Amino acid sequence: MKKNTQDTFEKNFATELARELSISNIHAVPYIEKVVVNVGVGRASQQPSFKDKLLPEIQKELASITGQKPSGRSAKKSIAGFKVREGQLIGLSVTLRGSRMYDFIRKITSAVYPRVRDFRGINLKNIDKQGNLNLGFREHVVFPEVVPEASMVSFGLQVTLVARNIKNQAQAVALYKKIGFRFKESEKTTKRK
Repeated sequence: MKKNTQDTFEKNFATELARELSISNIHAVPYIEKVVVNVGVGRASQQPSFKDKLLPEIQKELASITGQKPSGRSAKKSIAGFKVREGQLIGLSVTLRGSRMYDFIRKITSAVYPRVRDFRGINLKNIDKQGNLNLGFREHVVFPEVVPEASMVSFGLQVTLVARNIKNQAQAVALYKKIGFRFKESEKTTKRK
């Protein structure tokens, strides 16, 4: 029987993380609540064939990457400098939870980052005060579902891992390392005297 990724994360990693962080209550262990994937389509929406050709292609490729249909995000107010009108579609978003979320995280750590050119680890500044990890990908073609030769569009993705029960950055780093993310070494340890 194939082991579920979600079971592996929740059972094995939670107990190991509790032991590592000296947390006695298993319900107080940091965990990932959801993963939010965002794509901005502001510049592409200025092109004449956006609604007919580009938008369906972006939606199709984002759905194949995440395994879920994206929902549209519209502008809340008009901004003349950016040629944006209120109600205009400016982005697409997908929120992943449960087993799809854990499968997506595993895909990023094991398949996507090895395909990123010159990847030396994630910067610690990508973790915000709440312990959420923000990842940016300039091109969507690093995902294994996308065939670069057949892709008609090019867009970047913003991936946010929303975490809970995190009290400081050390706990956040421990959680993300346990899941499989690699972080850059601090400059103090890499500099030689």
